[in-house]
Amino acid sequence: MLDHFDARLDGAFGAADPAELARRLRAVLPGDRLIVSPESMRPYESDGLAAYRGMPAAVALPADADEAAAVLKVCRELGAPVVARGAGTGLSGGALPFPGSVLLALGKLNRILAIDPVARTARVQPGVRNLAISEAVKPYGLFYAPDPSSQLACSIGGNVAENAGGVHCLKYGLTVHNILKLEALTIEGERLTLGSDALDAPGFDLMALMTGSEGLLAVVTEITVRLLPLPTDIQAMLAAFPDAGCAAQAVANIIAAGITPAGLEMMDALALRAAEAFAKAGYPLGAQAILICECDGAPGDAEAELAHVAELCRAAGANEIHHARDEAERLRLWAGRKAAFPAMGRLAPDYYCIDGTIPRRRLPDVLARIGELSRAQGLAVANVFHAGDGNLHPLILYDASADGELDRAEALGGAILELCVEVGGTITGEHGVGREKINQMCVQFTPDELEAFAAIKAAFDPAGLLNPGKAIPTLARCAEFGSMHVHGGQTAFPELPRF
Repeated sequence: MLDHFDARLDGAFGAADPAELARRLRAVLPGDRLIVSPESMRPYESDGLAAYRGMPAAVALPADADEAAAVLKVCRELGAPVVARGAGTGLSGGALPFPGSVLLALGKLNRILAIDPVARTARVQPGVRNLAISEAVKPYGLFYAPDPSSQLACSIGGNVAENAGGVHCLKYGLTVHNILKLEALTIEGERLTLGSDALDAPGFDLMALMTGSEGLLAVVTEITVRLLPLPTDIQAMLAAFPDAGCAAQAVANIIAAGITPAGLEMMDALALRAAEAFAKAGYPLGAQAILICECDGAPGDAEAELAHVAELCRAAGANEIHHARDEAERLRLWAGRKAAFPAMGRLAPDYYCIDGTIPRRRLPDVLARIGELSRAQGLAVANVFHAGDGNLHPLILYDASADGELDRAEALGGAILELCVEVGGTITGEHGVGREKINQMCVQFTPDELEAFAAIKAAFDPAGLLNPGKAIPTLARCAEFGSMHVHGGQTAFPELPRF
């Protein structure tokens, strides 16, 4: 296993004197908005990927965009790395502090600035919770579509950084499809406006480039989101299957029939039993896999579409179909799915959540091979995922206190991600690369492609101070990783020297 950060990066930044850094930051952050004591910084040492931890040199808590810009200017002048952080719910180590860095926590920028029900937009600061947007605009008959499982806590700024999706992204798209404009700060503290209040903007689509850039290019301080009308009718159902292969075939049948459900989620036996014990959602405990499908639209249309989905599920081998009889029951079906991750605590002391995407047609084969990899490593895997768009979330169960289990969990996770690439997919669908998947970037992309990514990074952040060591691996790191992982009889990047 390689270190969390490439050791070659450690000397890339002039080591800012901690006392001078604290003094300069206190001059722009009044009161208690600067944290430098190790005890007080402890809550910021990791994000949702708690297996990886590190301590920053300081935590800055700006109250507005002006203070955030002042912090960035100080860090640029002193050569101190900066890691932006939202709610800390990310699962790829994207907010993991870099040694000697300033953690720029944006939780205090948490206001909804404006709602325009006619244009169906809202202007919000990055610290606003995802769910709070839909709650605020519900009186206007509107909602914000992307809904990650952590939507109760995750921030919209973090959603932009990772291009988050959710259970309804199959029909309504990811974050990038549901925003119009971004305000952002460069490492020099200069303001950028990307996108437009109109449906299109001239020039390159830099807003799309910024979305999913994981804090490597700029720090987002304001987002204009698209709002959609609340559906007039929503219908949901659960289909139970005797094995995961049948459930995967049902997904293929549904998509092939030209149906685009609002949500189409799959859980295997291990996941559904844990979720049922945790959330009491009414899941059939005898099933080996379940699909949860939701259709929405005009009255009558959603019901007809869901009836067609039920027929396709029965044709694929479903042995039980259950339609939600009312809104309370529909919400209960989703409550179990959205509680699946915390429910894993009932099965093991720790779990490692992987995020990869595959072509839908490969679902049966990939699930079978995940089972083989699981048995080879001796670690159980619960599968919970956005079946409609092939976005897998295998949950690897392990015990961090047992010698070697974290290493085995990481090895299993890496093998699953590389399997996704092998079958024509990608190493992430919505969680981002962060620190977690940086080695697998060497498998996904060629040296030329990685150098192009690095050039984009350098155009925005020439000194490389924004979130260093994340998302884009050095080619030297890829060479070292390739020396340890042989694929098809050949190491990755054979032309590069090994270290």
